[in-house]
Amino acid sequence: MSWGVVLWLSAGAYVFKALGFVGLGSRKLPAALERCLLLIPAALLAALVVKDTFSTEQALVIDERSLGLAVALLCVWRKRSLVFTIVAAAATTALVRAI
Repeated sequence: MSWGVVLWLSAGAYVFKALGFVGLGSRKLPAALERCLLLIPAALLAALVVKDTFSTEQALVIDERSLGLAVALLCVWRKRSLVFTIVAAAATTALVRAI
């Protein structure tokens, strides 16, 4: 990909964002739309985690990463700290890979 394409795409993204501010101005969005927009980051993060956990290149796989994700979900369900959750999931994945 050439730098020209990157610059054009960057400029286009910036223009679309600016048009959103100009078009909406100080108008308030409907409550239902605001609630939906608040859920987008969580849905995007969940999609990235699932994609990275269950795929290798172009294939779907279930391997040690799946067990690490299960441990992380268990830690979140039991309301453990973020650091504990990350360490537990990483340790589980490493132990299963070592075996």
